[in-house]
Parts: sequence; C-alpha cells; structure tokens
Amino acid sequence: MKHLYETVAETVIAHIEQGVYKPGEKLPGVRRLSQQLNISISTALEAYRLLEDSGRIQARLRSGYYVSSFHRQAVIEPEISLAPVVPAKVSGQTLTRQILRAAKDPYQINLGSSVPHADFLPAHALQQATGKVARTFGKRCFDTDELLGNQELRRQIAKRMVELQCADHPDDIVITHGAREAVRLALMAICQPGDLIAIESPTFYGLLQVIESCGMEALEIPTHPRNGLSLDALQLAIEQWPIKACLIVSNYNNPLGSCMTDQHKQALVDLLEKQQIPLVEDDVYGDLYFGGRRPSVAKAWSRNGQVLYCNSFAKTLSPGLRVGWLVPGRYKQKVENLKYMLHQAVPTLNQLIVAHMLEQGGYDRYLRQVRQDYARNIALTVKAVSLLFPEGTRVTQPEGGFALWVELPAGVDGMELHRRASQESIIIAPGSLFSATQKKYANYIRLSCAVPWNDRLEKALKKLGDMTRDLLLENR
Repeated sequence: MKHLYETVAETVIAHIEQGVYKPGEKLPGVRRLSQQLNISISTALEAYRLLEDSGRIQARLRSGYYVSSFHRQAVIEPEISLAPVVPAKVSGQTLTRQILRAAKDPYQINLGSSVPHADFLPAHALQQATGKVARTFGKRCFDTDELLGNQELRRQIAKRMVELQCADHPDDIVITHGAREAVRLALMAICQPGDLIAIESPTFYGLLQVIESCGMEALEIPTHPRNGLSLDALQLAIEQWPIKACLIVSNYNNPLGSCMTDQHKQALVDLLEKQQIPLVEDDVYGDLYFGGRRPSVAKAWSRNGQVLYCNSFAKTLSPGLRVGWLVPGRYKQKVENLKYMLHQAVPTLNQLIVAHMLEQGGYDRYLRQVRQDYARNIALTVKAVSLLFPEGTRVTQPEGGFALWVELPAGVDGMELHRRASQESIIIAPGSLFSATQKKYANYIRLSCAVPWNDRLEKALKKLGDMTRDLLLENR
C-alpha cells in the first residue's frame, strides 16, 4: 500500500515535469505545501525528503527546497563486456601508482582517482567529532584497542548490518585498515597462492592489486554496465576452470557503476553455495545510492556463511581515517589468525571518531547531502561527455557511486589519450588498468565525478573531447 507522502511526492514530480516548477526554481515551503494539499507538515516534509534522496530536488540551508538543475541525458551506454574467460596473472600495475601520485598534485585536474576530493568530505563534522572524542576518552584515544576492533564501533556497524538483513553480532565483525585489507584477509582465509579468483570485468584496479599481492590469478567474467556480473558466463567458467573464490563489487561497481538486482544477488549466492565456492563481496559504494532505497547486499541471501562481506568508510566519510571492516562468516577463526599474524590494529582514535559519527547520526546526515552532490556531478558529466565528445562515444549512467565508464569510438587509444591529457594537467584512468593483463579495454577511460564542478573542470572535459576527436581523425 502506497504511503501518503509517496503520493504527495508524485504530485510534486508531476508539477516539475509539467513545467510548473522549472530547474533551479524554489518550491513551496513545507508549511505552504501542507496547506495547498491539505496534509500534515510531517507528511509534506517526508515527501520532500523522499524527493531529496532521489535527487529530484535539493535542500538549501535556511532557504528551502529547489528543483534540481540537472537531468539525465538520452545517451547510449556501453554493451556487456566481452572479455575472454581465461585465467591470467595480474601484471603491469605500475601505472596505477603513477596516477595516484599525480592525483596529489593540486595543479592537476584529477578525473583519474577513485578517492573523493576533500570538498566532498564532512571536514567540519569530523573536526567536531575528533574534539568530542578527545575530551570524552582522553588518553584512551592514543592507547591500543582490541586487535579485532573497537567494541563500540563494531556494535554500531552491527546495527547497520541488521538494516541490510544481516543479523551479525559485533563479535562477528573485524575492523580493518580500509576495504583493501578486508579483501586481502578474506582471500587469504579462503585461498592459496596460485588459486583462481573469478572477478568482474572490468574491475577496480585496487582489487587486481590485492589479487596480485596474494600471488593468485584472476579469471575475468563478462559484466553488464547496469546489471553486473553475467551469471551465465560465471556458470560456464565454473564448469571449465577450478575457481576457488568469486570477488565482486555488488553495488555500483567501479568503474562500471553496475548494481545487481535482489534477484541477481540471490541467484549468484545460490549458484556459488551450490558449488561450495566462497564469495567475497566488496560493498564500499553501497551507501552512495541516488534513489530512495539503499541496495541490498548478496550476504543477506547466504545460508551457510560462505559470503565474506567487506566495506569501508574510505569512499564516504574519510579516506584518511583508513577504517574498514570485514564480516568473515564461517571463516572467522582463519581471519582472526591472519589479522593477528600479519596486520596491526586500526588506530584507536580513528575508530572512536567513526563510532561517534555513526552513533550521533552525523554519518547519515552527511550521506543525505553527498548523494545529491554525486548525483548532480554524474548527470553534469554525462551531459558534458554527450555534448563534447565525438559521435560514437558511449557512457554509463549509474544510479550510485561517482565513477563513469566511457567507451570511446573504435580506434581511439585510451592510453594515448591519458598521455596527452596528462601533458595538459588533466588526469584520467585509461581503461586497460581495469583488466588483469592490461590488454583489454584499449578504447575506454574511467572518469571520477568526485571532483568539484567548476569552469576549470568544464574546460578540462571540453579539452578531453577535442583530444578524443583529434585521435579519431589521426586513425582514419
């Protein structure tokens, strides 16, 4: 049954689409809307919050609600990847480190990094939380905490896991140095060097680096830019190769931005559990959804503890705090042993800051705003690419996260575009980085939209479009 506030939200959307309220125009205040539609103020407020979460409207401090000044473009998205499903050693990750170093240069326009610009982080709220924690806990902030993580932080995370239909006890959770350590611990707990890991293709180069550091091999599985990993292709791969684990980013995969449906996630878990293949689920972008509901996690459908769930606050709250976590399921004892032997505890102060932000609601307040910011930047960048890049360019339109996967016209080399762009102080990530051997996706690039939108950025996108056009002409 539909709630009244949802009906009110649909009425406001209808008015926007009919042109009653134009992009950038102020909407009636909450009290005025309640009078117009004969509803309570709380219902009007809930309707506006729903529209705010979906990106249709924006709240401005002490000013009211406004119609968002952006809309999606009717552009063509890339097709499902056609990567050949054969094992490969991960190699050639040197360029990723070069891009990360260049991204720290303030004179560069950084469209190549997967780390949010500082303007998107809740710096003031974190400063306040740091002061509060320091006053409350005193010397304890600088002492070591439990190896598996601060108890209060694990309790707060367990609450969030319950919202994802995962009934995990705080003692089931291991705090890690970001998601990368979580993934590494998970893979080491279930696999051995030389083992074969099924991954999405394309996939985030950071995950490829983890596989490489563990001495394992990658098996790239075709992946759709909207629906995620192809289960048919995975089934065939399982029949053909000795896959020991599957590693996926279930929500808003980087670089594709794909998000598996509930049915897709359930079918994936069923398939892997039937074959007794563990699933490592990386969900670092799950909180950055643009719609009204957070996407589910594959772990919610696990019945035998074979899903190892990894997450982090690095893509949301702060990459500098390096606070992530792992729910290892039936492999908890192995993960505990590995954590004890190979890794150090996460700094206590950092854990206490995150726990405070979660407990006091600061994290969720921040997410409400930053989701709008990323939705806006995604839409503006999609529009710019569709207008400024040559015909034949395709671009994804994700419903969350901040990454765009751009397919350039055939014959345009993404690596050469990266080289030329870097000479103009523009950093992009060439598509070949997102394959284990760096021999695929030659005519693709990934653009990060976690960059402040300004005239300098618009000019950089125009320059990228001009460079792409030049490369296209040179190859004809």
